[in-house]
Amino acid sequence: MNNEPIIIERTYNVPTATVWKAISDKNEMKKWYFDLAEFKPEVGFEFQFYGGKEERQYLHLCRITEVIVGRKLTYSWCYDGYEGISYVTFELFNEGKQTRLILTHKGLESFPVSNPDLARENFVEGWTHIINISLKEFLEK
Repeated sequence: MNNEPIIIERTYNVPTATVWKAISDKNEMKKWYFDLAEFKPEVGFEFQFYGGKEERQYLHLCRITEVIVGRKLTYSWCYDGYEGISYVTFELFNEGKQTRLILTHKGLESFPVSNPDLARENFVEGWTHIINISLKEFLEK
């Protein structure tokens, strides 16, 4: 079993404040991530959304666990009706006129191995697309 977290790093040609807004404002997030009914970058704030493949959607249940405004955002990530809990962290690093983002998703090994939809490789594929394509295109449009 692979207990290593998924780590994806990307540098964007925009200021850190622009990336922070993209990952912490629900109106911005719906343009590249998920369309969340509510989202506040505040510790303890809970949010949920549906996601998955067209033929099978999962209710994601999340709670914000850490916020360092402009630098770091962490939330729990689990699924309604399924065991396991994982954590997603976005960390931002100011690099002059650019911003380096490191996404870490840990705890995936806690999800049921009997459900292939929750397999590690699906998360790698999903996050790689979200960080390297969806967010990049949104930020650098």
